Amino acid sequence: MAKIALFGATGTIGSRILREALDRGHHVTAVVRDPAKLTGETHQNLSVVVGDVLDPASVTEAAKGQDVLVGAVGGGQGDGPGHLATVEPSAKALVGGVRTLGDEAPRLIMVGGAGSLRTPDGKQVWDAEGLPEFVLQIMHAHGDALDFLRTVTDVRWTSLSPAATIEPGERTGAYRTDTDSLVLDAEGTSRISAEDYAVALIDEIERPQHVGERFTVGY
Repeated sequence: MAKIALFGATGTIGSRILREALDRGHHVTAVVRDPAKLTGETHQNLSVVVGDVLDPASVTEAAKGQDVLVGAVGGGQGDGPGHLATVEPSAKALVGGVRTLGDEAPRLIMVGGAGSLRTPDGKQVWDAEGLPEFVLQIMHAHGDALDFLRTVTDVRWTSLSPAATIEPGERTGAYRTDTDSLVLDAEGTSRISAEDYAVALIDEIERPQHVGERFTVGY
């Protein structure tokens, strides 16, 4: 079983990652700014510590002794400026914090975005007409973080992009993957539940296949 440090455990996606990891027997350290937000979550394999994902020193402390460090952070839902202020800076702080541990550094997995994925017409999701500004801000925040990660060669990183639509739903355990192209179902829809996204992320922890690259999931 893996030792996982998780930033963003109280969010929509992070809370599903937390539950999936615990249900599968992994040991999770939830790194939060406010422990009170996790008072309803108890498990013998769960530890809660205070930390700041934007502070490399705090990241280093959280990463010590862990096998995997997961970053599932962003702004609030619909908060474009919040994502711009958090996503790429957190990628840099996570990499910086992990990097100081050298050979003892855990693997880094970041929750990414769908905006930079390729669509069947060869464009990227964020090229679609009529997208609200806050949506574009969220997409490009994740795109900037991915661009940064792709410059990193001394940390074992992975970025997992969701489908175009991700929301709470059912855990089926079924999904399909790609690297840089949007995963579409038979009707041409790109979607994944937050629960099955978490399944895919924990699967990647258990059976690494995408070290040093981005991949994506959908039905």
